[in-house]
Order: sequence, then structure tokens, then C-alpha cells
Amino acid sequence: MLRFIIRRLLITVPMILVVITLTWGLIRLAPGNFYSGEKNIPKEIEANIRAKYGLDKPWYVQYGRMLGHVVRLDFGISLKYEGQSVNKIIMSSLPVSASVGITAYLLALVLGIVIGSVAALRQNSIWDYASMALAMLGISIPNFVLGPMLVLLFSLSLYWLPPSRWQGFASRNIILPVLTLSAIYIAYIARLTRAGMLEVLRSDYIRTARAKGLRESQVVIRHALRGGIMPVVSFTGPALAFLLTGTVVVERIFALPGLGNYFIQAALNRDEPLIIGIVAFIAMTLLLMNLLVDITYGFLDPRIRY
Repeated sequence: MLRFIIRRLLITVPMILVVITLTWGLIRLAPGNFYSGEKNIPKEIEANIRAKYGLDKPWYVQYGRMLGHVVRLDFGISLKYEGQSVNKIIMSSLPVSASVGITAYLLALVLGIVIGSVAALRQNSIWDYASMALAMLGISIPNFVLGPMLVLLFSLSLYWLPPSRWQGFASRNIILPVLTLSAIYIAYIARLTRAGMLEVLRSDYIRTARAKGLRESQVVIRHALRGGIMPVVSFTGPALAFLLTGTVVVERIFALPGLGNYFIQAALNRDEPLIIGIVAFIAMTLLLMNLLVDITYGFLDPRIRY
């Protein structure tokens, strides 16, 4: 296991560098720059701006300077948020995205596993058909449709919940973003759990456990569920990384100062250091989550050896 983790960590570094290099290249190929606006600025002022930020240097010098910041995990100063470091922006916005994302995924994990397990245990019953129909509905409705619908119902019609803004994790403002985010993940996890449970419930060791006289609850919880949620574990890595690092649509709908909101603003502003910093953070988080998923596989299924 230790050798496997070391090998994965050694592969992770070049993968992150490839992602960052492609991002940097695409930023340079895109037209425009961070200091251009509706009015053309004099060439002397443009030359001073380019000299201040090192944009007058050859591309390989700029690329090397950018890699130096990445290696030191110090992504420099934002070009648009004057005087603020990229690290500070990421650290200030990450708790918002993480609070909403982790809460949404925990809700999706509990509800999805319960719904999927019930559907598998009651295959071809009304419970099975109803739960899978709801799952398909959850997958079909995108966030940018579901979010405004929830605002219209619970905020503007029933006046139960505030429609937007962020007032901390413990406030009611988190409820609608969490519901909007978790809907599609509840649907995916329910379908994955149902498929995994149906396969496991037909296994020989499940029939043996029932033949030994174990209660049905023990068979399901201690034996079937452990193998049935393996597809969910595979899904958890990239899904949780995506939620942790921010979801642009939901943060824009509910005016959350999260990482996704800053990322879209950085792209619009051509804020290169902030774009590179957020992309590097997302890449590292995604690869780390995938590594944790592989390690979890080994604990859940003793047949897997690395």
C-alpha cells in the first residue's frame, strides 16, 4: 500500500504541471488582457504596465516565473484585486465552498444510499419505480433551473427561507444552496447504490449469510451494503473535489463568495495569477481525492491488493 501511495504521489506532480501549463498557454492564446477596456490607453502607459508585471519579458521567462510560484505554492498577487495575494483569496473563499459542498454531499450520500438500497431490496415494486423516477428527474433538472425554482417557491412565495447572500455556515442561507447542489448527487448515488446492491444481493456469500440464519438487517448492513457502495466510492472522489472547490452556477445564483465565483470573475478579468492558483488548487484536490478513493477501496474490499 505504501509503495502504491508513493507511486501515485510521484505521478501527481507531473500531471499538475501539465494542467497548469495548458491553462497558462490557453490564457496567453486568448485575445485581450487584464488592463484593456472600452477605451484604448496610450502606448507609453501600456508599456509601463507590461514592464511592471513582467509581461515585456520573453514567454519562457514568464513561464519559468509562473512555475516558480507554483512550486513554492505562492501564486503571487492578483492583478484585479489590488494588493491581495492569490493564496489569501483562495483561503478566504474556500471555507464558503467547502461548507456548502461538504454539507450537500453528506446529505446526498445519506439520502442516495437509503433510496438506492430500498429500491434494490424492493426491486420491481412501486418503491423501486418511484425512487428511480425521482432520480431521473434529479439528473434531468440542471442547477441553473432548480435553484431559481427553489427561490421562487421557498423565498418569494412561502417566505420560509432567504433567497441569497452568505451569513455563515449556521445560518438559514445555506439551506437552498445545499438543496440545489445535492439534488443531482442524490440521484446519481441512488442509481449507483441500486446497481451495486442488486449485483451484490445475487452473490453466493449473501445466500450463505441468509442460510446461516442471520437477520435480514444484518445481511444488508454488514454484508451487502459494504460491497454495494463500491460504485459510490468511485464516484465520491471527483464529485467531492468538484464540490469542495466550488460550483460556479450555484454560487452565482445565491451570491456566495466562494471559490467558483472568484474563478469566473478571474476568467472574465483575465487575472492570470488567480486563474493559475485556482486551477492548481482544483487539480491538486482532485488528484488527492482520487488517491483517497483508491485507498478506501482497499479497506472496503479485502480482495483488492496494491
